[in-house]
Order: sequence, then structure tokens, then C-alpha cells
Amino acid sequence: MRIPSFFSCALLFIVTPYLVAQAPARRPIVIDDMYRMQQVGNPQCSPDGKWVAYTVTAIDREADKRRTSVWMVNWEGTETLRLSNGPSSESSPRWSPDGRFLAFLSARPAGGRAQIWLLDRRGGEARQLTDAKGDIGGFQWSPDGKKIVIEMSPGEEDDADSAGTKPAEQSSKASKPIVIDSYEFKHDNAGYFKEASRSQLYLFDVESKKLEALTTDKRYDDSDPAWSPDGTRIAYVSNHEPDPDRTGTNDIFVIDARAGASPRKVITAFSPSGQRLTWSPDGKLIGFLEGSETKYTAYNQNRLAVVPSAGGTMQILTEKFDRGVSSPEFTPDGTSLTFLVTDDRRAYAARTGLSGGAVERLSGSELVVYQMARAGGHTAVVASADNIAPEIFAMEAGKLRKLTSHNDALLSELQLGAVEDIAFKSKDGTEIHGMMIKPPSYDPSRKYPTLLWIHGGPNMQDDHGLEFNTYPLQLERQLFAAQGYVVLAINYRGSSGRGATYTRSIFADWGNKEVDDLLAGVNFAIDRGIADPGRLGIGGWSYGGILTDYVIASDSRFKAAISGAGIGNEISMYGSDQYILQYDSEIGPPWKSLDSWIKVSYPFFHADRIHTPTLFMGGLSDFNVPIAGSEQMYQALRSLGVPTQLVIYPGQFHLFSRPSYIHDRMLRYFEWFDKYLRH
Repeated sequence: MRIPSFFSCALLFIVTPYLVAQAPARRPIVIDDMYRMQQVGNPQCSPDGKWVAYTVTAIDREADKRRTSVWMVNWEGTETLRLSNGPSSESSPRWSPDGRFLAFLSARPAGGRAQIWLLDRRGGEARQLTDAKGDIGGFQWSPDGKKIVIEMSPGEEDDADSAGTKPAEQSSKASKPIVIDSYEFKHDNAGYFKEASRSQLYLFDVESKKLEALTTDKRYDDSDPAWSPDGTRIAYVSNHEPDPDRTGTNDIFVIDARAGASPRKVITAFSPSGQRLTWSPDGKLIGFLEGSETKYTAYNQNRLAVVPSAGGTMQILTEKFDRGVSSPEFTPDGTSLTFLVTDDRRAYAARTGLSGGAVERLSGSELVVYQMARAGGHTAVVASADNIAPEIFAMEAGKLRKLTSHNDALLSELQLGAVEDIAFKSKDGTEIHGMMIKPPSYDPSRKYPTLLWIHGGPNMQDDHGLEFNTYPLQLERQLFAAQGYVVLAINYRGSSGRGATYTRSIFADWGNKEVDDLLAGVNFAIDRGIADPGRLGIGGWSYGGILTDYVIASDSRFKAAISGAGIGNEISMYGSDQYILQYDSEIGPPWKSLDSWIKVSYPFFHADRIHTPTLFMGGLSDFNVPIAGSEQMYQALRSLGVPTQLVIYPGQFHLFSRPSYIHDRMLRYFEWFDKYLRH
């Protein structure tokens, strides 16, 4: 695509106000609206702070694909430019240090390997910069703009075939046998792990186009590189233990930025939910995320920490701050760090000093902040609310100013259901928080069919955002409300946003406290005269599907259930899914703790307690929660004569990517609940 200038009028989107006699009546949201929704994310401020590059993902209905393109908006929010429109998706925009270039990843032509492409700010079309053998997973410019550090798996020529994710009939030749000799050996989307699957770091010279290996030991994964301010060193994440898969740690290394250099371990870190490294402006400190004990892998709550880049003792800056943090970054003066906080149905930007004092809130509570970027004295975030889709906002003096409006036209047509915060006591007296979403035409004199729609994780939360991603809980809740259902979104114990103790309280005790919390939420809605006790439904995806199985095996009040990517027989997942480290550290291997495994598998071993008509669903290629989990529960209910159905989506991983399947899944949700709750 030709781009005469970043400031080309041909690409400038201008909204001209006009007067109308009367605004059109708003309407309820419908499933087909998903084809107009755009997911905004990945903000990157230009070095001079005048522009914010970002990505927009939209659906190509005809091609049945989600496509991502690169855009940018000026700091005033008055000019919006689309910078890429290739046949494949573009992602990961990154400004060169001088602001002259904007690089991004693209797999052009369609189906090719992801490479770095470059746009010149002075004008012209995007040109391919790299031609590496493997798919580039990530990259970062050096401070002087002369080199780029690249994260990439070496791969094999037939790597896609031998990963175990591509149907055999699509292969032009016989795939190589898959040889596995690691403790963790599979992961959703990635397939089976092999030596060629491990990521390595490379240095790319922008002028000469020379690519050199920076890290070379293929026994280890090397990732998340970050340049030192003077450009002489690179910090990155790896684990060089004899059997790294068993430790769960992600140690921090520093290496000189030249081929042939030897890495030096700085500290052993632990952040199973993702690491983020940031250098202090003087290069003396590295900021990072540090979790709690390694046994709490599935219930981790990250804290903010710093360590001398030369090695030494780490200092945890948020030790007394009982909330999870993410996305740390040093401030330009090096005296403090900014980060994001997950907090009880919301998320916000914050800051704390190197002394580890109080955490200062930088954004209000009106919007949920998901991503943050800073450069040129400006900070941009991606934020959302109950009735505002994720957009780019400028953060100034504690306030957020909207810069983009990709979803405003659609949302201006819709009447969404009201979202109300709720709080109640669980069976043992623990206070539980959640949200209630009401139909747009809610009548307080009526009792409504009510759905308990459960989030996954479990270490995540239902919040006040309106995301349109591939795990669209907020969107699903509004679609159900538009169909006349009251929807309950309960942050049961195990959820994030309420502190470490709350999150880890279900450790090795699955399907117990969470079930009490969820049922207490239903009782709350019934006691308030909102939920019709004779028309209760339940459902969810991932851990939400797992909890659905637990609840219907514990309570017979529900007239219909939908278990998406769930499990009733947990013991069958040992060696079948990607959670072996959690299983061994939390429950223990089955030959040592069979009784515990039987206990947490009660939906399957006591399937005769289930009388709720249940729809089971999942992706055929899901390695996160394999389809066997749904198949076994379906077979059990079918054998028992309980109304049930199993829907399997070919080629889909844990989170669906094909729009028509997401559309079909939602239609089936409606049909199943309507069949049993509309009376």
C-alpha cells in the first residue's frame, strides 16, 4: 500500500458534525454486530510524543478471518491515519529511536513467515526489512537505531506440519516424527515442543541486513529482550537449570550486545503470568515482575521489583501492596516506576518510588486500563468501560482523554444493559463481589430468567470493560442481556483483583469454595426478587466450563447449562494438557495422591448427580483444555439419559479465531438457553 505521507489527507479520517431533527432510537445489540466491532490495542508513543501508533483488529466476514492493521493518531486526537492494509495481518508497531521509521511484523504474502516491515515517515510504501528463516515473534530497536534484537524460533522447514496442529491431508509430504524428551511438551497454539521450537535471540544490523545469533544454546528458551540505555547490553528472560521446565522460574540474564558474547545470570525470578523487563535511565537497575511462591503458579500475583543490573539483591517495591501489577516502566528521571494494577472489577495506572513507598494512582476508576505506553513526555493507554469499547486515550494529570473512536458509530446505535456492582456473603461468610447485567428494557416489577456466566482462569476477573477480543466475556454478557436475561458475573475465590490470599484460597481444593461463591450469587439475585428461581441457567468457557460441571454436579436448580472447554474428569488431563507443573506442585502425581484427584474430579465420578440438560463445546485443536474433557462429560450424561449435545469446532484452539465459529457458538448459546428457560 502506498503512503505518500504520514500526514496524507487521503488517509485522514475526519468526522464532520451535522444536525439532525431527532436522534434515532437505540436498539439492542445482536450477534451480527460482532462483524462491525474493532479491537484496539498495542499503543506505542513516538519518540517526540506527537503520535501514537497502535493496532486495530477487524473481521473480514467474506474471508472469515480477523485481520490486524497498524494505525496512528496524533496527540490532539484530531488526525487518524491507517498505515497498513496488506493481505495479511500486521502487528507489533515499534518506532525507531529517531522517530523516522515505524516497524511492524507482517507475514506478507499471506501465509508466509512473520518478518519486520518498515514504513518511512517521510513517505512511501512499506518495505520488507528482514528475511529470516523463522517466524519473528518480537523485536526491539537499539537506542541508536542501528540494530534490532529479534526473538525467533529457528524452526524447521516442515515445522508447521510436525507441530501436530496441521491436518495431515494438508501436508504435501510425510511429516517428520515428533520426538519429545522434555517435561513440558505441548502448549495450545504452539503444538508439541521440539528443540527447534525454543526461541532464541538474534541481532539484526539495519544497514547491512546481517543477522547474527546472540544466544545459541537451543536447550533453553530466551525471550523478552530489553536494551540497556547505552545500547551495550541486553537483558532477557531464560532458565538454564538442568531441567528448566520443572522450576517454573524465568531468570533474568544480561548479555553484551554482540555475537559471541556470554550471558550472565543476574537473578532468579518467578513470574508465570508473564515477565516485563525495564532498565533505569542510568543502566544501574533492572525493573521486573516477581511472583509469590512457585507452588502458586496458577494463582500468581505479581509484585514490582528491581535488581542491580550487575547482580545483587532484589528489592520488592510493592511488598505491602496486596494487588497484582503488570507492565512496569521506569520514569524518565529514574526515581520511580509506573505500572498497571488489577483491582476488584477494575484496572488502573499507578506509580511508586524506588524507596518502595505508597502506590500513587495515576488514572481514575471510571475506565478499565488494559495497556500503557510512554515516550516523548506523553503516556497513552488502552482503556474501556461498560459502554465504551477499548480505544486509545491520552493520560494527562490523572485524567484520560479519548483519542480514537473506532467503535463509536456502532455503540451510538446500541442500547446496552445496565451493569451494577453487587456484593454478598458466601456460605462461610466471605464477602464476594461481582456484577449484574440487566436487560436494556429491565422492569423491576418482573422476575427474569437468569444466567450465571462464569469467567475462566481462575486467576482473572470480570471487570467493567467492553472488550471485543477472542475471549469476549463482556460482549457475551451484553448479548444475553439483550435477549432478556439477567446475567451474573461473579468473581469467585480464585479470581484476581482481591489480593493474594483471596486468589490462592482454592489451592488444591478445586470445585469447593468457588461453587459456594457462585451459588451465593444466585441466591442473592433470587432474594432480591430479580432472578426467577424456576428459570436459572449456567455456563462459561475454560475454568468457567470446569466450574459449570462442578456446579451442576452440586446443585440441581439449573434448567440448562453450557460447558465450554471444560473438564469433569481432572485426572484424565494429566499428560494431556499443558499444566503438568501445576498438577505436580499442587495436587501431586496420581500415583501419590489418587484420592485428591478423585475428589477434584467429582463431576465425572458422580455424573449421576447431574440432571441439568448440558451443551458441551470445544476446539478440536485445543491443547489448553483438550476436547477429551468435554467428550467424557458428554458421554457420561448421554449414557445416563440426560439431555446433552457435544459441538466440536475443527481447527480451533482454546480461544477461537475463526469469526464464523464464534458467531455459530453464540447462536447455539441462545438456542440452548431459550429451549429450556423460555417458558
